[in-house]
Amino acid sequence: MHQVIYALVTASTTDEALSRAADVFDQLVGAAPHAEAVFDYYVTFDDDSTTVAGSARWGDLPVAAPVGSEDGQELLERGWQATTREFERNLERVREGVDELDAAAIMRDGDLVRHACHNLGAYRGPAVYLYDEFADGVRHRERLEQLVGSNDYLWIVPADVHY
Repeated sequence: MHQVIYALVTASTTDEALSRAADVFDQLVGAAPHAEAVFDYYVTFDDDSTTVAGSARWGDLPVAAPVGSEDGQELLERGWQATTREFERNLERVREGVDELDAAAIMRDGDLVRHACHNLGAYRGPAVYLYDEFADGVRHRERLEQLVGSNDYLWIVPADVHY
């Protein structure tokens, strides 16, 4: 499976943003020392060497953009909408499962309820679309507003990840 995730990094140029975002993405694929992989690989949107990922899969996205720019706001909104949509989908699955299944069925992961519980609590991985400079998932609106409000040099960098 593929999805687009976003790194929020401090930078003053596109190249610096890409470099810092690569550090984030490397952690998420386990390429950095002491990093646990939650994705198999990533492709940023400046890489045109593949025909199955990045721009080839998703079309043209900005390679990197200051969060305060029009492109940056659009990427940020896409990432946040994906985050809330995934959260709400998993929350609904948990609610329905708790209402409809008995404990034994939930324990067996009937209707993937336990998996949905895992996704609700995940700090990284396919249920999380926005990441800070430390590869920590941005899981609630207050954290997102804190990041955006505290940094005039915040950039957003998209990447296609496979899991």
